[in-house]
Amino acid sequence: MPRSTPYERLPSTPYVRLLVALVLVLLVAPPAAADEGSGWTARPAGGGSAGRGARPYVYLEGAPATVLQDRLSVTNPARTPLTVRLRGDGLAGPWLRFAADTVTVPARTRADVPFALALPGNATPGDLAGEIVASADGGEERRVPVRVRIGGPTLAALTVEDVEVSGRTIRYALVNRGNTPLRPRLAVRADGVFGTLLDRPARPLEVELAPGRRLELTEPWPDAPALDSVTVRLRVAAAGGARDEAAASAAYVPVAPVAGGGLLVLGVLAVLGTGAFRRRRDRRGAETTGSDDTTATGPDGGQPAQEFRPLAKAGAES
Repeated sequence: MPRSTPYERLPSTPYVRLLVALVLVLLVAPPAAADEGSGWTARPAGGGSAGRGARPYVYLEGAPATVLQDRLSVTNPARTPLTVRLRGDGLAGPWLRFAADTVTVPARTRADVPFALALPGNATPGDLAGEIVASADGGEERRVPVRVRIGGPTLAALTVEDVEVSGRTIRYALVNRGNTPLRPRLAVRADGVFGTLLDRPARPLEVELAPGRRLELTEPWPDAPALDSVTVRLRVAAAGGARDEAAASAAYVPVAPVAGGGLLVLGVLAVLGTGAFRRRRDRRGAETTGSDDTTATGPDGGQPAQEFRPLAKAGAES
């Protein structure tokens, strides 16, 4: 008697037999082929697979006027060839050059593409970042971070420029004149005719200045005076010994609501000016009177006038 198969020993219910048939089809059917470009990767070469040991980014270090080299791995797990285009992006992007800008990777293959980063002779020492962008047909992109450290002496230099006082706002500009990023600190002081009006100690600004960058900023002054002549002084500093200061002056004059108010201000200024003139004249007169070697002159500035005395009466002399 021939043996029965497991499928034949199952209950004869049609639904059960149909379910078992579907399970067997799923188990023995080959996996569906991946779409072209699906699941492909781009990462730094020589660091293992996507698991343990893979480099998270490309790291390059060198001095200006040198060429740094590395490789990029593009893996294509699909059953059809994959074509990708390579380019650089970010601050380091313009310095990146690839052995081939367009690479076709065969099916189920990994291709290692050499590339180089040429540092110019005037490259600023310090750290900068960029990316390698791999683009496939259909718009898919893979981005690989690139970190670059440029050797050489660092210089911290910072200037504050174009200080301007306008109403309740102080405007100024900060410029990084060195070759290293700076986080500046700012101190503000304003002095008027009768003393200090504003004195803010140094505090860090929520900005970072890249080398060569110029940034225009404002400082609020909500309690600016209504009538005064002020001098505003800004002091900036940053790590590495960078420091600078600059000043600007402004006159605050109240705007009168009517013409009479303007005349009143002019009148006050005139009175003050007249008083000052009188004090100077009185002081000059006192100096002239108290001098011992002063020579009297005539009305016309010439010889001294003669002194006239009354004549004696006739017969008074004997």
